[in-house]
This record gives sequence, C-alpha cells and structure tokens, in this order.
Amino acid sequence: MSQFKTPGLFLLAALPLLAISAPTHAQSVLGSGVPASSEPNSTERPVSFAEQAPPNGALIILMQNESLPETAALSANERSAVEAAIASASFKGESGQTLELRGIGGHPLILLAGAAQSSSEALDWRSPAGSAAQKLLKEDVELAILGATGASAMADAALGFALGQYRFDRYQTDVDKAPSSRKVTVVGADASAAQNLWNSRHKHLAESVNMVRDLQSEPANTIYPQSFVDRVSAAFKGVGNVRIEILDEAAMRKMNMGAIVGVGQGSPRGSRMMIVTYSGGTGAPLALAGKGITFDTGGISIKPNKGMWAMKADMSGAAAVMGATLSLAKSRAPVNIVAVAALAENMPGANAQRPGDVVRTYGGKTIEILSTDAEGRLVLADAVQYVADRYKPFALVDIATLTGSVGRALGDEYAGLFAREDKVAQRVLSAAEKSGEHLWQLPLHPAYAKAVRSDIADVKNSGVTGAPGASAGAHFIGYFVDKSLPWAHLDIAGVDWNSSSKPLTPKGASGFGVRLLDQLARDWTE
Repeated sequence: MSQFKTPGLFLLAALPLLAISAPTHAQSVLGSGVPASSEPNSTERPVSFAEQAPPNGALIILMQNESLPETAALSANERSAVEAAIASASFKGESGQTLELRGIGGHPLILLAGAAQSSSEALDWRSPAGSAAQKLLKEDVELAILGATGASAMADAALGFALGQYRFDRYQTDVDKAPSSRKVTVVGADASAAQNLWNSRHKHLAESVNMVRDLQSEPANTIYPQSFVDRVSAAFKGVGNVRIEILDEAAMRKMNMGAIVGVGQGSPRGSRMMIVTYSGGTGAPLALAGKGITFDTGGISIKPNKGMWAMKADMSGAAAVMGATLSLAKSRAPVNIVAVAALAENMPGANAQRPGDVVRTYGGKTIEILSTDAEGRLVLADAVQYVADRYKPFALVDIATLTGSVGRALGDEYAGLFAREDKVAQRVLSAAEKSGEHLWQLPLHPAYAKAVRSDIADVKNSGVTGAPGASAGAHFIGYFVDKSLPWAHLDIAGVDWNSSSKPLTPKGASGFGVRLLDQLARDWTE
C-alpha cells in the first residue's frame, strides 16, 4: 500500500490549486467576453442639396396632389409618360400613396410619393421621403428627391429620408445584398438655404434619433449601465458647453439612493446615474429624466420568457433624454438642459431585492417593494429627486417605458402624457404635434394617489387597486416631485418598438421621444 501513498498525496495536493485557479479566472469576465460583432451598421446614404438633379439618377417626386410638379429633371416625353401613369393609376398624391414607375427615359426608376394630408391643409414632407427611403433601401443607384417647395420643406424631406433609411444590421453576416450607400440629393431652388438648415439642426436631430435607436437595438450583453455611459459619453466628445457627471454605486449609496441601487443589486453589473448638462441659454434648466433599465427580467418577480427579449429596450427613456440633449447641444440651441439617465440591470441574482423589502430614497422618502418587476419607477424616484435638488430646474419631464397598461390603452400610435397642470400638458402636447411624435393625455386623478400609499412605508411600488396601471405609475413618480415644480410624465411603453415599419420609423427601435423633447426644449424656456 505504501507504494501508492505518495502519488495519492501529490494528486490531493494539486486539486485545491486547480479548484482555486480555474473558477477565479472564469469569473473575472462578465458575460462571455466575446463580442458578437466588431462591425458597425452598414453605411447609410449621405444627404446633399442641389438646384439641379444629377443626370440619369432615380427620382423620388413628392406630390402635393395628382399634378406633377414642374421639374427640369424630366424631359417632355418623360413627363408625358409619368402623367399618363398618374391618370391610369388614379394617383391623388395623398399621404401614404406611392406609385413606382420603371423604364421611363434614362431613369432607373421614378417613385411618386404623396405628401398631402387629408385631415389638414399642411403638407407632410417628412413621411413620404421616409417611406421612399425604406422602399428603395437596396436600389443601388443615386437618388434625387424633387417636389419639396422651399428651404424648410427640403430640409424636412431630408430629415424624413434620414430617419426612414435607418437600419441596425451590424450582426447580420449572411445578407445577399446590402443596403445602398450611394448619395441622395434633395433638389430645389432653395438648395443653399436648405443645406444650412440641415447642417445647423436637422442633421443633428437625425443622427441623435438614430443613436438612440442603436442603443435600443443593441442586446443587453452589449449595452448595460457602464457601456451605456461609455457609448453616450463618446457621442458627446468634442461638443461644446456640455458637462457630464457619472455616479457609481458607491457614490449613490453615500447619498442614500436605495431605490436605484436596490434595483441593480441582483446584477454583477453595477448601476449608474448619468447626468449631462448643456448650457446654451440663460436661466434655470429644463430637466429631462429617463428610465434606463438596460435589461429587465423582472427580478425575483420574474417575467415569463415570451417577449422578454424586448426588455433590452427598457432603457428607451434614458436613451431618449440623452439623444435629445445631444441634438440640442450639437445644434447649439439657445437653451439650458440637464438630462439624467437612471441606469440599472434588473436581474434575479442571489443578492437581488425581494418583494416586501423597504428602500430609502435620495430625499429620505421610503418605498415598499411589492413587485421587483415595477422597477422603472424606483430608479426614477431617486433620479427626479436628485436632479431637482442639485440642479434647480424650472420644470421637469420624465420619460419611461413604464407600464404595459398604457400600450393596451393607446396602442402604438400614442404615448401617454400625465401632468398636474393643464398649461404644462398643453406645452408638451404642442411640442408633440410639431415633432410628429404623438401623445394622448391620460388622467392623473387625485383619487388614484391614495392607491399608491403603503401601510408600512410612504408609498408602494405595486399591488395598487382602484387605479389604472399607467395612472398609478405616474402618481408614484409624481410623489417624488415637489408640487411647486411643473412636471410631466411620458409613458412610452407602447411606442418604443415597432412591430412593423412606419414612414419615419422602420421596424424595430423607434427612437421615440428625441424629436419631441428637442422641440419641447426649444419652445419651453424659463
């Protein structure tokens, strides 16, 4: 027996070393450590402006009615052929109508797109251009957009095209034909003025919307609290009059932000609060606060698997406030803004918070956790108190994919708006109308406020009876906003993701809120 004793001892002595070294090495990497792709999205068509269309290119003609606009891009024979096709197809130039023609003259194709809105006298230059961008996505020819009258209309058409041609394809490796990257030229007599409008505002707005769509589309193994911070910080690099503040978990604990830290305590990826200030005007800032749950499993109150993949976009509110601020800063808008992204990953880890826990918030108010799946309102509770206390805004707007009930009530055409004061609601509704991102005001009835009160803490985050879900969520957030501060809450849970394409928002991430908040900030200053 003694001849086997020594080898056995060597084997036993080696086992602890193996047990210690291998798991330690494996656990030093969060996730797989292997990026899904190192490629960017495919290159989009660059936008330019000119008084004359490039020869022999494809034409997109924006139509105000059934009459073909005057243009030097069509010869007399080509014009006659197009007019005959219009008459044959009974094309009226109404919004949503398109007529695609091929084989006419030297043009690879001619696409007619209606700009006339039946419900008003206004013309919609953005939507037909966006629809055309999607329809012609893989047409590998130069495009010219004709028919928009005046510099503003031309810039709007360019914006529509830029928004419509968005794609998130960086993870697709087996595509037979990639989208075209050949240029698109918006043609008209006011090309120079339109170019100036594009360069000064519209271009930055389009780029900011599409940055937000990228953030929404990225999987949660790519976008988590710290990588969100890194990605957005890189977008602001070199932009003037901007200051960025980042709070990590240690900093937030020191300030008793138990709500946001509590949401993220089940995840190995730490929570963050990102605050971006842009100083372009005078007076107090407008505050924008966004829910930034980079993935929401529901925590201990775990969601069913069906549809859980879409919870990668539960940070859409945080992305929207950052996108709007980026657009305002890059266009040097004469406004002051403070935007806060409340970022956490809601996971059911061993250290996750439990139903029944009570957490303390930045302002000292307490919350009873009845469902860990009602987490967005928790991170916003700390965020709105912090930004109001530290930055003294003249008004506050929060935006969040907060409740499924708002989507069931309003579908995918409207986001829900809640406000204590009618004059605040009207300001936000006006900005929504101008931007084309639509809102519907829902009730913030005082009776619903009683429903969120807790028996053992100040308020409870779920288990509310007697109040509609979206209204209860709004009341919960409003509890942490001083009644003297003008405030609006936007619930975008029904509009953050498109199940099918719309003219300005291709299927997938919508980027909702960037255009609306950009417009609101320009219209609403102290």
